[in-house]
Amino acid sequence: MPPTVDKVMTEQRAASFTKRSIKTAAKASGLRLALSMLDLTTLEGKDSEEKVRSLCRKAIAPDPAEPSLPHVAAVCVYPTMVGAAARALRGSGVKVASVATGFPSAQYPLPVRLDDTRRAIDDGADEIDMVISRGLFLAGRRSEVYDEIAATKEVCVRTDPSRRISLKVILETGELETYDLVRAASDLALAAGLAEGDFIKTSTGKVQPAATMPVTLIMLEAVRDHFLRTGVRIGVKPAGGIRTSKNALHYLVMVKETLGDDWLHPDLFRFGASTLTNDILMQIARLRTGCYMAAHDFSEA
Repeated sequence: MPPTVDKVMTEQRAASFTKRSIKTAAKASGLRLALSMLDLTTLEGKDSEEKVRSLCRKAIAPDPAEPSLPHVAAVCVYPTMVGAAARALRGSGVKVASVATGFPSAQYPLPVRLDDTRRAIDDGADEIDMVISRGLFLAGRRSEVYDEIAATKEVCVRTDPSRRISLKVILETGELETYDLVRAASDLALAAGLAEGDFIKTSTGKVQPAATMPVTLIMLEAVRDHFLRTGVRIGVKPAGGIRTSKNALHYLVMVKETLGDDWLHPDLFRFGASTLTNDILMQIARLRTGCYMAAHDFSEA
């Protein structure tokens, strides 16, 4: 029988993580960690190669005035922009991520979605962010969703065997309607062949609500239970709606208390929240200088 989520207790526990006291030294460390976990993202119809190159420069050096800061984890773009991102990020340690599989709707034939994935990898993507078919899932056709995830994972493994391509499975939790369905979708994705270093992800950022702490907690608990059963560590990526450094620190507390220190690393936890970047930089600068910075003191990309 699938797990049933206690809505009241889940929301109370998620809220409890926002009440932890984080002092100055821990706060400074947490902000740097959160910065290193960011996936800077541009997914707009007006995206251009120059915009992608500009975002990549920010990913490598988030604040040129503070070169000791870590680079972010990845830059996430549409498949057509992967080549430009790969060239701009070569040798930097920043990964190239690409949305694929008919993002954000997944309403395309499966062969088209798999070819989308293949092309992104061929052009240099290190990570693929795929979206599940929510229509199939909500219609009860879960075995088909399972097969689609497994097929996408196989493309990630076989397209370029010389490289490790991570797969992030986007559940689009804002369309899943209940916490029980979020847990069921998480368990389905985890069972569909995900390997160490792959992720389950909350949202595309195109649907509201996107990431919330209760939904992310449910996904963290699914990953914890999967690890206890299999010994395989899967990552989690909340995406959309996380805009302040204070909120990001609350998420890190939740990760630590649910999954432990091993998950406090960009290989196993990410934020899909480009607008969060400058707020983190502002808070880091304030801790360093004692002065509040303005948002316009930092580049948008």
